[in-house]
Amino acid sequence: MNDALRTAFAAVHGGRPEGIWAAPGRVNLIGEHTDYNDGFALPVALAQTTRLAARRRTDGRLRLHSAQAGGPVVDLAVADLAPGAVTTWAAYPAGVVWALGEAGHRTGGADLHFDSTVPTGAGLSSSAALECAVARAYDDLYGLGLGPPALARIAQRAENAFAGVPCGVMDQMASSCCVAGAALHLDVRAGSHEHVPFDPEAAGLRLLVIDTRVTHDLGDGAYAALRTGCERACALLGLAALRDLSPEHLPRAERLLPARLRPLVRHVVTENARVAEAVAHLKAGRVAELGPILNSAHASLRDDYRVSCPETDLAVDSAVAAGALGARITGGGFGGSVIALVAADRAERMGAAVTAAFRGAGYREPHLIAVTAAPGARRIE
Repeated sequence: MNDALRTAFAAVHGGRPEGIWAAPGRVNLIGEHTDYNDGFALPVALAQTTRLAARRRTDGRLRLHSAQAGGPVVDLAVADLAPGAVTTWAAYPAGVVWALGEAGHRTGGADLHFDSTVPTGAGLSSSAALECAVARAYDDLYGLGLGPPALARIAQRAENAFAGVPCGVMDQMASSCCVAGAALHLDVRAGSHEHVPFDPEAAGLRLLVIDTRVTHDLGDGAYAALRTGCERACALLGLAALRDLSPEHLPRAERLLPARLRPLVRHVVTENARVAEAVAHLKAGRVAELGPILNSAHASLRDDYRVSCPETDLAVDSAVAAGALGARITGGGFGGSVIALVAADRAERMGAAVTAAFRGAGYREPHLIAVTAAPGARRIE
């Protein structure tokens, strides 16, 4: 695999790369739309990665090429990078180089070639994998010594300010900071994280991602509108962030809010509580107890946050009907993927049932991916 990446790099850029790096996509067990509310999340890094072959340049040029995007090399001047200057896929890696410079780090140009196995538009953070691969490569190539959490913040800055997607930091933290065999318990406000053991196979279970193949674009305004609604609710309630609202005070808060904001607040408050419950179960080795939590989260994302769609609802309903302990939409929503926790000996049957349900509804056949808790961004050669 690395040989093929080196060969592709040579064909595009000439010569050999200085190294090869990889950063994973992620799936979020629980804690959706909580990160930009200073809350809690529990993501897991996937085995699927964006791999990057890279070599420094001394002329201030940033030359980008992707096996998935194809087309000619995107050739940019590092000195000219600015928000809005790049509007294609290249905005994500270019944004990282810009964000490093904006933060005062001395860097330069590079030849970069990407190849990825992270599905795009599936809610599995393909953009964060791209960003974190670049951040880790630049950290090594230019001796920045930033460390995984700081690199995640650089990557988030790139996506927010350069690519124009107002995401929280959860995706980048997962791609940068996860370790094998564990979920990442993230406290966004504190800027801290804890590795929580996650090994469903040891409990006779399997976590599957069901990619509905319904693509979404979080830059189209729907995501931003949700975030704006949460910020408006905080202003009306006099809160710094919705994480400051406890479940016991939720009923009173809802009475103070306009009807359109109540469901958003209800989801965030109850979702933070679900993260705490899930972490407690995992620490106690009760992986199967995640099932009801996933079901509750999906109902909240569907009915309160309204980020589900017919395809994701069908995936959840058919998975549970076929024996899954629990299932929910994951990622930003508006399409993308569903996760399902199922007994290992029922996983194949459940997958077949979901596929049959999609065929019966006239939808495209979904893709199923088994989740293995993988490590975060790293140099692999």
